[in-house]
Amino acid sequence: MSEPTASPHKEIVRVGFTPGNVWRAGLVLAGVLALALALQYVFANGSLVLYALVMAWFASLAMEPAVRLLARRMPRPLSTAIVMLTFLAFGAVLLTLFGQLFITQMASLVRSLPGIVEGVLSWVSEQFDQQVDLQTILDSINLTPDQAAGYAGQIAGGIIVLLVGIAGGVAQFLMLLLFTFYLSADGPRLRMWIAELFPPKQHRVSLVVWDTMAEKIGRYVGARVVLAAINATASVIVFAVLGLPSWLPLGIWTGLVAQFVPAIGTYLSIVLPALVGLLSPNPWLGGLVLAWGIVYQQVENLTFEPRISARAVNVHPAVSFASVILGTSLFGVPGALLAVPVAAMLLTLLDLYRKRYEPLPPPDPGLDPVPDLPSDGAEPTPAEPTLAGAKPSPLSWRPPATPLPRIPTVRSDSS
Repeated sequence: MSEPTASPHKEIVRVGFTPGNVWRAGLVLAGVLALALALQYVFANGSLVLYALVMAWFASLAMEPAVRLLARRMPRPLSTAIVMLTFLAFGAVLLTLFGQLFITQMASLVRSLPGIVEGVLSWVSEQFDQQVDLQTILDSINLTPDQAAGYAGQIAGGIIVLLVGIAGGVAQFLMLLLFTFYLSADGPRLRMWIAELFPPKQHRVSLVVWDTMAEKIGRYVGARVVLAAINATASVIVFAVLGLPSWLPLGIWTGLVAQFVPAIGTYLSIVLPALVGLLSPNPWLGGLVLAWGIVYQQVENLTFEPRISARAVNVHPAVSFASVILGTSLFGVPGALLAVPVAAMLLTLLDLYRKRYEPLPPPDPGLDPVPDLPSDGAEPTPAEPTLAGAKPSPLSWRPPATPLPRIPTVRSDSS
C-alpha cells in the first residue's frame, strides 16, 4: 500500500485588528503604565512609611511567642501592650546607663586631649629631631577671627541639622511603635484576611508562609536572646574581676551588640570596653578586654553557638553570612537584621514544596563496568562479578529470564 502523502497546502490563520480591539489594547497598555507610575510615586515618596510597616510586621512576628503566651489569660491587645512596655522599659534602662557612660567617657577624653596632643608632639620631636610644639602649629595655621566665626557658624548649622534629624527619628520611632501594636494586637485577623485574598486552593499556602515566617523569626530572636544573656553574663563577670570602670553596662553592651548586630557586631561590641580600658588609669586593661573578646568569640563559635542556632533556624553558617551581606547591600541595616530569618523561611518553604527525586544507588565497585547495548540487535552478555561472592549491581543490565517473543511481520498485498 502506498503511504498517504502530506497535503502541500497549509492552513493559513489570519489575525485582524478591529477598531474595538485596538482601542481596548491601548487602554490596557495605558492602565499598566499609569499603575507603574503610581507605584513608583508611592515608593519614592512613601518609602519611610513602607519601611515602618515592614519593620513593624517583623517586630510583631518577633513578639508573637510572648504575646500568644500572655493572650491565654488576658485580651490580646493588653498582652501586646505589656510586652511592648517591657521592651521599652528595658531599652530605657540601657539608654540611661549608656548615656551616663558615654557622657563620662567623652568628658574624660576631652579633658585628656591636650595631654595626648602634647605627648604626640613630644614623640614626634624626639623621633625626627625637630622642635614641634602646639603654639607653633597654631601660628602656622594663621587662623583669623573671621575664619573662626565662619567655622563656628558651620558647627552651629550642623548642630541644627542634627537636632532636626533626631526629631524626625523620634517621630518615625513613634510611628513604628503604633504600627507594631496594631499588627500584633490584630495579628490573627490580619492573617486570615490576607489568606482570603488568594484563591481557595492557595489559602493553605498563604497560611503556611505566614506561620513559617512567624516561627522562624520567633526562634531566631529567642536564640539571640539566649546567646546575648550568656555573653553578657560572662562579660560582666570578667570585667568586674579585671576592675574595668562601668563594668556592668559595658558587659550588657557586649552581649547585646555581639548578638543582635549582624556580621560586625562581634567586633563592634568589644571596641567600647577596650576604649574605656585604654582611657582608664590602667591602660593595660584595654589589651586584656580585647583578648577576652577574641577568646570568648572562638569558644562560642566552636561550642554552644552552632547548636543553639541550628535548633532555632537550621541555616548553614555560610548561607547565614551570605544572606546578611546580600541583605545589607540591598536594604541596609534592616536587610542585615532580617536576612537570617528570611533565608530560614525560604529554605523551609523550599523543603516543603520542592519535588524530591530518589537518588540511584551507587554501583558496586566489585563488578565490571556496565556493558554497552549492541547496535546490531544481538542480546548483550550480562556483567559477571569479578570478586567471589559479590552481588550483582542493580545498575548492571541483565537479559530477561525468557526470550522475548518475536513479532511476526504482516505483509499486505496491494490490490
